[in-house]
Amino acid sequence: MKLSILDQAPITRRNNAVDAMKKAEELAILGDELGYHRMWMAEHHGTNHFASSAPEVTAAHLAAKTRNIRIGTGGVMMMHYSPLKLAEVFKTLSAFSPGRIDFGVGRAPGGDQRSIYALSEGRQPLLHNMYEKFDTALQLINDEIPEDDLYSQTIATPSEVVLPEAWLLGSTGNSAVQAGVRGAGYSFAQFFNGELSKQILDAYKKNFQPSAFMEKPNINVSYMVTTAETKEEAEFEAKPQDIWRLLFMNGRIEPLLTPEEARDYPLTEMDRMTIKENRKIHLVGDAKSVATLLQQEQEQHGFDEAMIVSIPHSQEKRLAVYRLLARELL
Repeated sequence: MKLSILDQAPITRRNNAVDAMKKAEELAILGDELGYHRMWMAEHHGTNHFASSAPEVTAAHLAAKTRNIRIGTGGVMMMHYSPLKLAEVFKTLSAFSPGRIDFGVGRAPGGDQRSIYALSEGRQPLLHNMYEKFDTALQLINDEIPEDDLYSQTIATPSEVVLPEAWLLGSTGNSAVQAGVRGAGYSFAQFFNGELSKQILDAYKKNFQPSAFMEKPNINVSYMVTTAETKEEAEFEAKPQDIWRLLFMNGRIEPLLTPEEARDYPLTEMDRMTIKENRKIHLVGDAKSVATLLQQEQEQHGFDEAMIVSIPHSQEKRLAVYRLLARELL
């Protein structure tokens, strides 16, 4: 199984955004050394919990700091950007790091209502044309004349670069067929809501048409993972994320607790049941157990690659997650 990294540049308690970006760099360098296949940066706006607001900029930095790992976005939120700008950015990235860049895009806003309108300078954002926007960006990246009249009279430079891989993100299955017919990779965010099914991935494969960006179907699935040398240690490190998601499900976005604070956090019996149910979203345990779970998930659903997002409180523990999984699976 291929292993990859999804990073949101989380800002844990008593750390700041600058710390989070530096830690993303450290993670990329480690992933490169361990043999991880790719690393993507997410896009988040209007929050003090994640520092990754400009993933394409971070991708340029990470590509310059690494040698073999693929670098990209998971994803750039298309609603905020012109297809021409998207094409120019990713062609530039690919010119500097040919054969290592991923153009991963999503249809979500990556922020709240205030962020959406601020990013569109107060104008009503266009929400109905995401797939058409993706089509236009792909045509511009591939040095083609777009079908969209607005973009048919210009070009995206630099030209004649090695094409990045193109990926469409999803968390419900709605975009699976759309990714397939466009010859793009399909990335499913299992850690969002845990609704992955073989039927979703089969629909993508059935509808896949080879393209200049991808010759055959390619699927990765993102999992939230906390692992350690022992199950007990993993549970201790996972508790802050468990509580954060519990509060998030109840409409509260709070700073991530430390493991010690989470250990002492009062939970009702219903809370404990909800955390247990969320284990399909958040995989927790010793490294061998989690590796076995990932292999079982791959066998059941038929994907190519597991993409790991992990947010222990300390950077030491976070890097250890990726080391332990590499030891078991790479």
